Amino acid sequence: MGRRAVILLCLLAFGTHARAQDLSDDVGFSLDGLGISDDLFAPEEDTTPDWLQPFTFRLSQQLFAQTNPHRVPVAGGGDREKNAYIENHRLSLLTRYQNPFAPGWLLQASAQIKLYWPGDYESRANGDRVDTEFRLNEFFVQRSEGDTSLKLGAQTVVWGENIGNSVLDVINTSEFRDLTIIDIEDARLNQWMLVRDRFYGNHQWSSFLNLYPEFNPPPVRGSPFFFEPAFNLTDYRRDKPLFEAGTQMRWSLTGSDISIMAAYLYENQLHYSAPPSGTGNALSEAGDYLLLGFSANRAIGRLLLNLDVAYSHDILVDVLLANGSDVGTVAVRKLGGTAGFEYAIDNEQNLMLGVTAETLLKEDEALEPGQQLLSDRSAGNALLRYSNSLRNGDLLLSVTMQSALDAASMLGSVALQYTLSNHFSLTTQAIATRADRDSALASLDHDLRLGMTLSWTF
Repeated sequence: MGRRAVILLCLLAFGTHARAQDLSDDVGFSLDGLGISDDLFAPEEDTTPDWLQPFTFRLSQQLFAQTNPHRVPVAGGGDREKNAYIENHRLSLLTRYQNPFAPGWLLQASAQIKLYWPGDYESRANGDRVDTEFRLNEFFVQRSEGDTSLKLGAQTVVWGENIGNSVLDVINTSEFRDLTIIDIEDARLNQWMLVRDRFYGNHQWSSFLNLYPEFNPPPVRGSPFFFEPAFNLTDYRRDKPLFEAGTQMRWSLTGSDISIMAAYLYENQLHYSAPPSGTGNALSEAGDYLLLGFSANRAIGRLLLNLDVAYSHDILVDVLLANGSDVGTVAVRKLGGTAGFEYAIDNEQNLMLGVTAETLLKEDEALEPGQQLLSDRSAGNALLRYSNSLRNGDLLLSVTMQSALDAASMLGSVALQYTLSNHFSLTTQAIATRADRDSALASLDHDLRLGMTLSWTF
C-alpha cells in the first residue's frame, strides 16, 4: 500500500504541474529524477513456505438468530410461544489442500473444524458449554493418463443437469443441519468410493463403486429440524456387506448433452420402526433399489434448458399396517422428473428455475389389504435462484426461493456478500419460512432468521 500511495502522489503532483503550464508538443518527460526504479512495479515476493503452498484457509465467524416472536403449532394440537433467540454462534476453519505432486497425479482434501460458542444450539445441547467438531470432507487421489481418469477416496458423484434440484442427484448422502444450509451443494456429504472416467471423442463413460454406503444422519439435537423421537435413533447395524455401483454414458452434441445412467443404490434415508419390546432403540431398515435415468440439456443463445428423468424400482415407502398401530414398509416403483432452465440475463445476472415431480406407480398392487400409505402418492417442489454481481464483482446478491408444489411449505432467502479486500468478505442474509399446520415443517412457520458471516481467506 505504501508503494501505491507514493506513485499516486507523484502522478497527481505531476499532473497538477502539467496543467498549470503551457507546454509544447516536443517536451519530453522522464521519471528517472523521481527515484522510481523498475523494482517498484515488480510483484511482491511470495514468502509462503513450499509446504504451505497447496493449502487454502478460510476462517469464518457466523451469527444467526430467529428474530420473529410468534406462536407455532405443536404435535397433538394447540400452539406454543416461539421467542426470538440466537440459533447459530460459531467459529469455523475450513482447510483445502490441492497438490499435483507428480505428472498425472493429484491429491485433494478439505476439512473443517467448528467451535460452537455459548448461545449456539449445539452448545445448548451440550449443557451451554463450548463444543467443537471436526469433519473431513473430501480426501481423494486422482490419476489421469491419456483419456482415462481414476479417483479413489472420499468424494461426490453428481448426476443430473438441473443444479440443486434434480431427481438424479441421489448418489451421495446429505445433511441439512440448520437453515444456514439450504442448498444441496452445501449439504452434500462425501463418501468413500472409486470413480473411473473414460473419454471417447465426443462422449464420456463414468462409473463408480462404493463399498461402504452411508446414510443421512439424524437431525442434531437442538437444531431447527430436530424432533424428539419416540425411540432412540441409532446407527444402522450392518449384518451383511453393502455396496453401491453405477455407470453413466454421456454424449456431447452441438448445443446439447445427453446422458443415460443406471445404478444399484441404497436409499439415503433409513426407515425406522418401533422395537418389539416397545422401548429402547428403534429398528432401522435400509432399502436397496435399482435406478435408471436419463438427462439432457439444450443451449439456445443465453438460455439453457434441462431435463432429468429417474425410474426407481423397489424403493421402500412407509405404510400403516392392517392393525392400525404398527408401521412397516413395502417396495414400490417410482417415476420422477425435473425440468428447468438457466438464463444468463447479462454478464452479471443469472436466473435459474427447476421443478421436480415424483409419483408412485401402481402402489395399490404392492399394498396388502388394510395397509395405508403414510406419505402422499405424488409430491414435488420448485427451486428458483437469482444472482447479480454488482460493483465490479465486489458485491454479490443471491436470492433463493424453494416451495412444495402444493405450497404447503415455502422458504425464501436473500443474501448479500461484500468483498472487503482480497482476504476479507462479509455476508448478510435473511431467511423467511412458511408452512401449513399439517406440514412436516410446521414448526418453522412464520420464522424470520437474520444473520451475518465474516470470513478471512488466507
